[in-house]
Amino acid sequence: MVNKTVIISNRLPVKIVEQDGEYLLSPSEGGLATGLGSVYKKGGNIWIGWPGIDVPEDRQEEVTKQLAELNLIPVFLSAEEINLYYEGFSNEVLWPVFHYMVTYANFEQNYWDFYKSVNRKFQEATLAHLNEGDTIWIHDYQLLLLPYMIRKAQPNVIIGFFQHIPFPSYEIFRLIPWREELISGMFGADLLGFHTFDDVRHFLSAASRLSGAKISDNVITHNDRQIVVESFPMGIDAEKFENLIGDSLVKEYVESFKESVQDRKVIVTIDRLDYSKGILQRLQAYELLLQVHPEYVDKLSLYMIVVPSRDTVPQYKELRDQIDQLVGNINARFRTLNWLPVHYFYRSFPIEFLSALYSSAHICLVTPMRDGMNLVSKEYVASRTDDTGVLILSEMAGASKELNDALIVNPNNIGDVMNAIVKAVSMPLEEQKRRMHVMRGLVKKFDIHLWVKNFMDKLEEVKQMQESLLTKHAVVAVREEIGRAYTGAADRFIFLDYDGTLVGFNGDIDRASPDEELYQILENLSADPANRVVIISGRRHETLEEWFGHLKLDLIAEHGAWQKHYQEEWKSLPLLTDKWKHEVRTVLDTYTDRTPGSFIEDKSYSLVWHYRKVEEGLGELRANEIINHLKVTVADKGLQLMPGNKVIEFKNIEVNKGKAALNWLYGNHPDFIIAFGDDHTDEDIFKALPDEAYTIKVGSNISAAKYYLRNFVEVRDFLRTLYAATPHRV
Repeated sequence: MVNKTVIISNRLPVKIVEQDGEYLLSPSEGGLATGLGSVYKKGGNIWIGWPGIDVPEDRQEEVTKQLAELNLIPVFLSAEEINLYYEGFSNEVLWPVFHYMVTYANFEQNYWDFYKSVNRKFQEATLAHLNEGDTIWIHDYQLLLLPYMIRKAQPNVIIGFFQHIPFPSYEIFRLIPWREELISGMFGADLLGFHTFDDVRHFLSAASRLSGAKISDNVITHNDRQIVVESFPMGIDAEKFENLIGDSLVKEYVESFKESVQDRKVIVTIDRLDYSKGILQRLQAYELLLQVHPEYVDKLSLYMIVVPSRDTVPQYKELRDQIDQLVGNINARFRTLNWLPVHYFYRSFPIEFLSALYSSAHICLVTPMRDGMNLVSKEYVASRTDDTGVLILSEMAGASKELNDALIVNPNNIGDVMNAIVKAVSMPLEEQKRRMHVMRGLVKKFDIHLWVKNFMDKLEEVKQMQESLLTKHAVVAVREEIGRAYTGAADRFIFLDYDGTLVGFNGDIDRASPDEELYQILENLSADPANRVVIISGRRHETLEEWFGHLKLDLIAEHGAWQKHYQEEWKSLPLLTDKWKHEVRTVLDTYTDRTPGSFIEDKSYSLVWHYRKVEEGLGELRANEIINHLKVTVADKGLQLMPGNKVIEFKNIEVNKGKAALNWLYGNHPDFIIAFGDDHTDEDIFKALPDEAYTIKVGSNISAAKYYLRNFVEVRDFLRTLYAATPHRV
């Protein structure tokens, strides 16, 4: 069976109207529908979503058949579900919070209950059409729980998720009562996409604080799965907007438009009715301009299109009333017999009319208070085929990260917006063309088709990465192979790190002492005369002696500074000095005093700064400050600086776990070597051991080690299977 791609979004890319008892379908012209057309219209690929109207139960089969011809699968929702899941939770909780308008949020339990149940409905519809090996791409904030719901039912499916609106900072996101559940839902995806790197950072910050997931750069490790978080700035169908300029209807509109505006400079703004779009502030800036610069009276015309949206909702109705009032005030105050300052249209227009407006307007004013991307700005740029015109763009729109040749403004600062309009009106043609040419190149290159390709390519890359990790994971087949090599060997060396490898990571370093189960495993392994078991740890030698001195083990402490063969005395590496410690300790004391929860561990030939109990984020900040502060000292004194798991260690450069392991092997020729470790310091062992050695990283697969195990529990199980693989000794 051929694998397919399944696209899932709240709405299907189709308009359905009932006319004379019949349902008529017409494809949607939205940017997303255009871009994904290349995916869902191919072969057996499908798009799952709500058809946009409440279809009676007895007509649902009929509509399903009509949609199937377009590769579309409907999820039918009742009026109550749309009211509570979509209008309720999606648009009265997620939309205001994600756009930083928290005062508009309405945290109703009923909304949340319906949000969960509708996401479950989408899950059921998806599973009914899902085969093994299929790829899923889920879209937007209405379906945040869906990735995990599908993952739970189909653990091996590949899932991509893209959010088309901003992701807020942690301090804003945490206000949602169901924040952990939303993060967990998103964790079901393999690839999480956002418009900007800011959104990526905000999501990673929220994820690190609201879950036990490990985060390294933009990769989250959760429940033994890697989740990649990446920014994919969405584009438009640039070619379509370029070609529209030559359309005969567009040309007609342009001509009539020129007649009506005469030689005035035209400013265009196009928005959906929403409090996140900054429409009122934009009008206030225009009003201020006419007031402060009366020379522009009768020289400018603002064409403002506001597309109707949810105007039965109180906040939206109030916003519409305020816009009506402000437009009325500006027009009443500044109009002349032949001139109207604001041409305001509360309606939608066909794309040909918008194209004519884009190509005729000298200035496009795009000043949302917060926006995921904002494609109006890109549509304007794509329509300027002669490279003229000026784009004024809010720094709060995702597009500002790409279109930085626009005049970038703070939408909250109406004086800033006013000054940008003045600058735009008087901008020389040469500068307009220089700026617009660069932006048009960007919009043309990074179009909707490249956006789709980049996301799907990255999803495939993540899939391959996960498959390679599966082969690296020491699963049954790998363990059996190592078990056979172990059984057939007559002389074995087993190197074992301690913290994070044989025991779990503990917030209190003094409480991570060995338990009875571990003692039993070590006694069984060391009882075999063919085995040389070596504990190689960063712990102080006094601690290792107390814990393991009574067992038949070799011990290497403080990363190799102290060493002890079984039944011999402890020896330190020759020529080591600790004279550097006072200078480093003085600096570390300063940072410890400024960082609640941190502490210094003093070893014979090293100093360790621990921040495992420090507030998330602050510890990492201080660690970087310490590294920057002491990097010159480290170089001058011949020291080594080792960042680890919530620690930074300073030690003599001669002290190295890899060197210590090779020293132990010197003069010996074992036919089986295996090493386990979980930390940065263990990488030295993995790199130093000969190629035939088995090296196993614990808790991560990003390592020089050949294989990895997920945690200390898997390590213990593995060691037990090794012991059990050989005939029992006396």
